[in-house]
Amino acid sequence: MGFVIILIIIIVAVALWYIGVYNHLIALRNRVKNGWSQIDVQLKRRHDLIPNLVETCKGYMKHERETLEAVIKARQQAINIKGDDVKNIAKIENMLTQTLKSLFAVSENYPNLKANENMMSLQEELTSTENKISFARQHYNDEVMNYNTKLEIFPNNIVASMTNFKKSDFFEVEIAEEKKAPKVKF
Repeated sequence: MGFVIILIIIIVAVALWYIGVYNHLIALRNRVKNGWSQIDVQLKRRHDLIPNLVETCKGYMKHERETLEAVIKARQQAINIKGDDVKNIAKIENMLTQTLKSLFAVSENYPNLKANENMMSLQEELTSTENKISFARQHYNDEVMNYNTKLEIFPNNIVASMTNFKKSDFFEVEIAEEKKAPKVKF
């Protein structure tokens, strides 16, 4: 009789441990998803600013059509990306950042554009948005690191492999130059 009670206690203890680990992994995974949604909000904000920026530049930059079209194309690719493939989304967003940098570099040649009140306002908005994206990316990557660590440590890795928890990808900037926040000058 004592053996059965000990066996029941062990089974209950293992079940409670399993439930606790499983629930903790669920909570961490949800924090990663929340972190990604914060990035997504800021990326959408940036995507919404770009048409205004392009329209403001169009009147001044008549000879820079190729640059404006590159920005529009990169923005459209960023909007069209679907799913949760963080690496692919990061790649597309990095291309958009590069096209914006080239737009700002070309706009330096247009003093009237640099002095335009609407352009200065858009510059402020975009700089603020880029900072928010950077902070959201940092928060997301912190959550991913915490989640991935918990998935890999023993004995959590046993529960994780039994319940198909998968590691999450970091939202990384690919090129060292791109790791710097875009400098917008007008």
